[in-house]
Formats: sequence, structure tokens, C-alpha cells
Amino acid sequence: MFIPWVQMLLFLSLLFPAWVESDIRHYNFTVVLKNTTRLCSTKPIVTVNGKFPGPTLYAREDDNVLVNVVNHVKHNVTIHWHGVRQLRTGWYDGPAYITQCPIQPGQNYLYNFTLTGQRGTLLWHAHISWLRSTVHGAIVILPKKGVPYPFPKPDKQEIIILGEWWKEDTEAVVKEATETGLAPNVSDAHTINGYPGPVSICSSEGAYTLHVENHKTYLLRVINAALNDELFFKIAGHDLTVVEVDAAYVKPFKTDTLFLGPGQTTTALLTADRGIGKYLIATSPFMDTVVTVDTVTGMGYLRYNHTHPLFPTIMTSIPPVNATSLTSVFAESLRSLNSKEYPAKVPLTVDHSLLFTFGVGINPCATCFNGSRAVAAINNVTFDMPTTAILEAHYYGTKGVFTDDFPGKPLIPFDYTRTTTPSNLQTMNGTRVYRLAYNSTVELVIQGNSILAPESHPAHLHGFNFFAVGRGLGNYNPEKDRKKFNLVDPVERNTISVPTAGWTAIRFRADNPGVWFFHCHLEVHTTWGLKMAFLVENGEGPNESLPPPPSDLPQC
Repeated sequence: MFIPWVQMLLFLSLLFPAWVESDIRHYNFTVVLKNTTRLCSTKPIVTVNGKFPGPTLYAREDDNVLVNVVNHVKHNVTIHWHGVRQLRTGWYDGPAYITQCPIQPGQNYLYNFTLTGQRGTLLWHAHISWLRSTVHGAIVILPKKGVPYPFPKPDKQEIIILGEWWKEDTEAVVKEATETGLAPNVSDAHTINGYPGPVSICSSEGAYTLHVENHKTYLLRVINAALNDELFFKIAGHDLTVVEVDAAYVKPFKTDTLFLGPGQTTTALLTADRGIGKYLIATSPFMDTVVTVDTVTGMGYLRYNHTHPLFPTIMTSIPPVNATSLTSVFAESLRSLNSKEYPAKVPLTVDHSLLFTFGVGINPCATCFNGSRAVAAINNVTFDMPTTAILEAHYYGTKGVFTDDFPGKPLIPFDYTRTTTPSNLQTMNGTRVYRLAYNSTVELVIQGNSILAPESHPAHLHGFNFFAVGRGLGNYNPEKDRKKFNLVDPVERNTISVPTAGWTAIRFRADNPGVWFFHCHLEVHTTWGLKMAFLVENGEGPNESLPPPPSDLPQC
């Protein structure tokens, strides 16, 4: 809950910017249990301030944000500010045991970061175990005062958060999967702003409704906060004009379907031009392989003012669950705005050329079902989570916490997307990082493999935006594929989907000293070990170096 005077100050500064001059935003996040009813059953869920989804964090570009997080539940907690650059503020990035030890029950931590050079839609979420299933919310970064949007000014704005709902406690779900070594149960429904809408197992379920006025334009800030599902988003009878993704402006384009991986955001303009009526809003999963997925469509409604309560809902077609071509068209439509005000600063030279394979495997486990455990790996290395934060170990020179020998390429190259299963499905284990000199440039090709099952992977890099310069199906061919890279106006993101049995190439500049997590944003794969970290060394002088940790940094 806001401190009242801070709430009023924030409200006035955003509504009437000339009245209040402030560049510091104060928030209090209290982590508490809240009994919540969905799908005709009630369970206690972990929330921030008793809200699901959690409160929206509003600020302007270059504002300083202070969020005091107080933990009143039995679980350890951290909060990650997904997509915030965290320039020289890695202590506040949030992934447990990477940049900080968790906030233990009864403890608190003040997150303190600046939204440098960013504007648009991001999200925050818990970054430990599976708590982010209910501990998440929006971040809205408005332009600086007096700076217009690079697209027509909307009449109103609306936040739409897509998610998943389990009838069971998600911490019990992941605990059972970890103990048995099997894949966890999929969710029971998809949600729009916390509500599944009417579904077959609970026809009385409440639904989100977007109320609109004819001839008005709405800026929809759509966020995929789901744990494990890439999602489509549609509104019956209405096209959407995409103008920004992951807090980076894009060349506007029209579509009737958005596609978002977990952790991705898409901001789009909607023009209410149908006069009257009630239209279905739908979110449904994408999965173009043999992996089991929750197929329940989350439903809400767009309702024009003055529409009669008994007006029938105008429906829309739901994309097939395996609509690969739809995801490809959407991905290839995204281009950076690359204007004078918002240039695409793509690295044109490369200091580190990396190839990371993403995939799953099977490791022995004496206590698990069938004596084996499902795992995931990058370059065949399954990440072992340490018991203290890697960033602290790096800063203080503590030995034995991590090694800096993460392989920049597969140790044994093979036909990554072949359909035959190799005889050895085991992976290596380790807490390994890849070391980068300050301001060096990186080209990273993320190659999906087909071991056990090929799958689309939403890959998220902490601490940086990157440019998605290329993508394709099959095995990456550097001689052929690099010639087709877009180095002029590639989309700028922090999370990118790697196509099933395919590859995605990204480039970024390592201009942020610290330790930065890189992982698949499917929580099941993160749990299985599909993660690593980049260690970016200090540059010259204090402005290019990691500052000391804050005095209230949680201890393990």
C-alpha cells in the first residue's frame, strides 16, 4: 500500500506534471498471503499488498525508484525488475543467489534504481522458486515531461497482464516435480488481469472487462507474466497497432494477434470504432512440439459504453496451438524505430562470438521416480544454484562460489536439430559464468536443440537490452546466415523467443559492470538448470565500476 502523501504526489505528478517537480518515486511492497478464489475454489496465494496482479509501478524516464519490500510470508522472497537496465545497480536486480541473497521472513530490503534512458512497458516479479505465478505486476515508464510519444497520443491507457492459474499451490507443484524428477503439472487456466473468465470447469468464473468509448484510442500495455506458456492475444473485431515492445519503440504495424513469450511486453494502440457491442478478448497458448501445455483459453470482454447487458458476445477465432507461422510473422514484423531521437545502436564489430545451445536432458537421480531426473542445460552445462550470491562473491573475491569457465561454444559440436535421440542424455553440472571485459561487444547465437523434444525458448538477459539481428530454422550456419543479419533496424528487446528447432542471434554491448543472469524464461526450464550468468568486469574509474553493496543487502 502507498504512503498516502506519496500516493497523492505520484498521482498529481503523472496527471498534472507541471504541478509537481519530482524525480524520486517511493513505493512500499508488503509481501502477504491473500485468500483468493478462482476456478470455483479458494486457496491462499502470495501477493504484494494483497493484490493479484500486484500494484503497478509508475515512473518517468530517468526517475529514481525506491521500493521497500517487506516479507511477511514463510517463503524467502526477492523481486526482479524485469527489463530495467540497472546501470551500475546490480545489487537491486533481484534474482536470488545471483545478485542477492533472498529477503527472509520478517526482513526487508530497499530496492534503489534509476530508469536510465528507458520508456514504455516492463514488469516486476518474484525471482525465486515459482512465486512469480502470483507475485507480479506492471512497470509503466512514461516519457520525460514535455516529451511526446512517437505515435498518436492515446485518449486512455490500460494495463493487461496475462498469466496462468493453478488450483494447487505452485510451491507444492514445483516441490513434487523436484522430488520425483518428473515434469511439473501444467496450469489449470490462463488469466487476463488475474481472471480466467468463464471456463468449462467453472462457468461462473469472473472475467476482466475493458470498457471503451466509441471513437477513442486506447494504449494497451500487454504483459505476459505466465510461468511456462508463450501466449497469443486477440480482441474480436479489432486490429491492434504495435508501437513498442520491452520498453523500446518499434516501427508501427497492424495485426489482429499479438504473440508474447513469458517476460515479454507489447504496447499497442486500439481504436474503438465499432460503435456498440461486446467483444471477446482471448489469450491462448502456443506450443508447436510434443510438450504438454495448458490449452484452456483465458477470456475477457471489450464492452462499448451504452451496450445493453444482454447483448451477445461477438466471438473471434482462436489461433491453433501450433500456429508457428503466426509467431514467425509477428517476430519478423518487429523493427526498431531507429529515428534520430531513438536510434538503433547496433554493435557493428564483435569481440565475443558465442554459440549457446538450449535443450533438455536426463540425469541420474537415485531418489527420483525411475532413478532419473529431467534437467535442462546451456552448452550441456546444467547450472547449480549457489548458496550465496554470485555478485557478492565476485565483489569480495570469495573463492569456491563460482568459476568463470562457462564454455562460449558447445564442447562437442553435433547436429543440434536432428530428430534422432543421442545415446547419452546426461549433462554436466556447475556454477559457471562467462567473463566479459567492460564495453566489449557480444554476438550470441542461441541455438535450440532437439534432444528429447525441440521447443521454443523465451531467453531473457538481465542488465542489458540487446538487438535481435537474425533468426532461422535448423542449425545456424555462420557463413550463410550472418550475411542476412539485420544490422540497421533490428528490434531491441530484453527477452526473445528462440524458434523450435531453430536459432536466434542477438548483439549487445557489455557496458554494465556486475553479474547478469541469462536464462530461459519458462520457469520449468529455469528450475531444471537452463541458466548461466555473464560477469562484466569493471571499466576505468567509478562511473564504469560496480559500487559497494548497500548496507541492508540481505544475508544468506
